[in-house]
Amino acid sequence: MKALDELTFDNRFARLGDTFSAHVLPEPIDNPRLVVASPAAMALLDLDPAVAETPVFAELFSGHKLWAEAEPRAMVYSGHQFGGYTPQLGDGRGLLLGEVYNEAGEHWDLHLKGAGQTPFSRMGDGRAVLRSSIREFLASEALHALNIPTTRALCVIGSDTPVWREKQERAAMVLRLAHSHIRFGHFEYFYYTKKPEQQAELGEHVLAMHFPECLEQPEPYLAMFREIVERNAEMIAKWQAYGFCHGVMNTDNMSILGITFDFGPFAFLDDFDAHFICNHSDHEGRYSFSNQVPIGQWNLSALAQALTPFISVDALRETLGLYLPLYQAHYLDLMRRRLGLTTAEEDDQKLLEQLLQLMQNSGVDYTLFFRRLGDESAELAVARLRDDFIDIKGFDAWAELYVARVAREGEVDQAQRRERMHAVNPLYILRNYLAQNAIDAAESGDYSEVRRLHAVLSNPFDEQAGMGSYAERPPEWGKHLEISCSS
Repeated sequence: MKALDELTFDNRFARLGDTFSAHVLPEPIDNPRLVVASPAAMALLDLDPAVAETPVFAELFSGHKLWAEAEPRAMVYSGHQFGGYTPQLGDGRGLLLGEVYNEAGEHWDLHLKGAGQTPFSRMGDGRAVLRSSIREFLASEALHALNIPTTRALCVIGSDTPVWREKQERAAMVLRLAHSHIRFGHFEYFYYTKKPEQQAELGEHVLAMHFPECLEQPEPYLAMFREIVERNAEMIAKWQAYGFCHGVMNTDNMSILGITFDFGPFAFLDDFDAHFICNHSDHEGRYSFSNQVPIGQWNLSALAQALTPFISVDALRETLGLYLPLYQAHYLDLMRRRLGLTTAEEDDQKLLEQLLQLMQNSGVDYTLFFRRLGDESAELAVARLRDDFIDIKGFDAWAELYVARVAREGEVDQAQRRERMHAVNPLYILRNYLAQNAIDAAESGDYSEVRRLHAVLSNPFDEQAGMGSYAERPPEWGKHLEISCSS
């Protein structure tokens, strides 16, 4: 294990120069202190978890100290926000401190969010508040534990620095990790500003650093775009399968690597609602739960437009045509497993759609239904679950089809069924009310609940002794929390 001063830097993006980013030093926050750290994320950098409790840890990730080899940069990019193009965005409150590589040879960006003003802050103060930092930390690590591609979160550092949102709050910083922080909006920026040389330089950098296998193909850019389409199809399939709502799927919030990126007003479904809107600011429901699939395709189309200097329009259209079939295949495969099915039948999609409609009409808890479905045999499970439904007759008809479908799979050992289903159906998810309880305690100076919740969510599939309250349906107030982009 390494100490903090033993990290090895290789600042590849910074070497692209000032056209791609601006050199900015982080602005320190007052009286920095550790709120929570992720030992699993620290292990990606070969760091000893014990260093999180040292004063220098809080100083490094609060802007008070900087590695000599670090080269903090604020990236420039643009993007489509709620469907409209914004010519210049950029890191308005975040800094890429540098890139480090671990003993396995993996490169990781160290990105400090809430680090102060940059040339791209526009009217913002460049700060992040404690609540938003805690939410991003918990979501990053919770999604990873669910096997959903995501940025990782190393730590949250709190402070006494006042900031103003709807009310006065305290500033915090979250250190996030990713193999790259390059977004769809990076390519859009150089495309729409008509800088073909810089766009080609960006493309060559992305190919060499993140898609080297594509360089072996006859058309490297096309091969890269296909990989991006495939990764996004799989990621969004996992979002839909586990009821995750991103909330702000702007193209500047879409990672070139196909990982969940830039957490804001996200939410996991409590009661199943295909039309759920998690972002209080999304008045028209552009980024509702059911719209995430078509918006994913829309965003890929925006990236495709930016790549027209390198790829023919016909090839781009053909590759975009892969998105929906790939999504559907990934989604149905995962949902079959969530239903305890190990084989494929033609009517499985219909069986699933009927179930989701029944859940929608009855306000059934999405996570707990699938968990309880695997607790015992199909016959006993549906008998216990039927009381959750308003349309009992409709559920009984579905249950009959489901039990027969399971029976066609042949003799099943119930212990194996339970183990197999519980391995893909979490008991614990990051419900908004659980996050809010942890935030309320943290804002009062008690970080124990944030740390406890993080520990529970790091192992979502296994029942944990004494943690039953984290697996309960939320109270009514917990289902109606309003989360906006400032969250």
